[in-house]
Amino acid sequence: MNPHSEPGPVAVIGLGYVGLTLAVSLAREGTPVIGVEADPAVRAALAQRRSVLFEPGVDDLLATLPADRFTVTDRLPDTPVRAIVICVGTAVDPHTRRPDLRHLEAAVEQIAAHVDEETLVVLRSTVPVGTTRSLVLARLRARGIAHPLLAVCPERTIQGRALAELAALPQVIGGLDERSARRAADLLGRLAPDQVIVSGPEAAEMVKLVCNAHTDLIYGFGNEMALMAHSLGVDAHEVIDAANLRYPRPDLSRPGFVGGSCLTKDPYLLMHAADRAGYHPPMVAAARAVNERLPLFAVEQLLDGLATAGRDAAQARVLVCGIAYKGSPETDDIRGSAAVEVARALRGRVAQLRGHDFVVAPERIGRAGFTPVGLDDGLTDVDAVLLLVDHPGYRQALSRRVLRERLRPPAVVFDMWGVLAEELAGADDIDYRRLGVPGRTRGTPVAV
Repeated sequence: MNPHSEPGPVAVIGLGYVGLTLAVSLAREGTPVIGVEADPAVRAALAQRRSVLFEPGVDDLLATLPADRFTVTDRLPDTPVRAIVICVGTAVDPHTRRPDLRHLEAAVEQIAAHVDEETLVVLRSTVPVGTTRSLVLARLRARGIAHPLLAVCPERTIQGRALAELAALPQVIGGLDERSARRAADLLGRLAPDQVIVSGPEAAEMVKLVCNAHTDLIYGFGNEMALMAHSLGVDAHEVIDAANLRYPRPDLSRPGFVGGSCLTKDPYLLMHAADRAGYHPPMVAAARAVNERLPLFAVEQLLDGLATAGRDAAQARVLVCGIAYKGSPETDDIRGSAAVEVARALRGRVAQLRGHDFVVAPERIGRAGFTPVGLDDGLTDVDAVLLLVDHPGYRQALSRRVLRERLRPPAVVFDMWGVLAEELAGADDIDYRRLGVPGRTRGTPVAV
């Protein structure tokens, strides 16, 4: 009997947002999982059955898993495993925007010494098209594995709902050959029965990239429309509501910042792969450029509001609400957040830069360039508030009465998502500014 075909442990390399949710989900379904993680702080926390990241349901799952169902180590075991799933982070260089695959290269070097031709290797990390074949396959073959079992199964969940989406979303599977695809489908079948088998690794790699680039593009058009409307003195939200009302074409997207590690990175990975193949995708590049403009636009609105009020920006106290890249579903991930860019732009230009988030830990807020504060203390005697996310907690907490009592009048409030549009409509003592609205918020069209 082939030991690789029997139920046995699966190794998951990289226990971040992608790897940990997959690992605990597989373990919940009865698969013994060995988590391989380089960060000792992460390993120590998981040994105590708690995570260092925020993802609803993960800590509850960790608490219920038997000790032998999910174990954590810093390296692959010497004993055989039936599959290895690579979930390490990939990045782009912040200056060149070229892929940084060092973590992936290190992971492949580690696994190459622990696999044979019956060990399934699954790449779940997001990579430029062609990476599985040029990097992973090439290094496995260089180690003497002539016919490896290799598949790409990209992660496509949204943070804040990852556990539910792992089971509900179709799982894309691109195998190096039919045998690889079948083994990957078997591995993920109990967890994700809805599966889409594509022709090979390149197609699966591209599925992930185009999904995120398409999302970036949709938001990018909404954001470009908002910036145009602002310049033209038109309410972008009125235009969107009127354009979408009873019109059977694809809806125009609402404007708002596009962040996170995927949407700020994956378009560049896609562009890199296309560039190497001789095609330079202008739409993908343009959407990314527009979306990256929004944090600077928020800063410009803040500084303009202070100047209009006769305030010296160098003496101003500013509160930024929303340090994570998004507010709904909530997350503690600050990678690719608007707040990080705002902190860079305002550092040294204002007297005090306070930061608040309902989920992000104070020490991480501090490392992002802010003085971490509670919401009540943070609002007290500030000159301006930048509300960068759509967390529902802000809609509940930031009433007109609270803002009038806490802020220094006349205060400036810039609201990226229009969370306070109804609350602050007509508030003459607050300079309320909203993405896509050059002046006071106008009404929305009503179906008649």
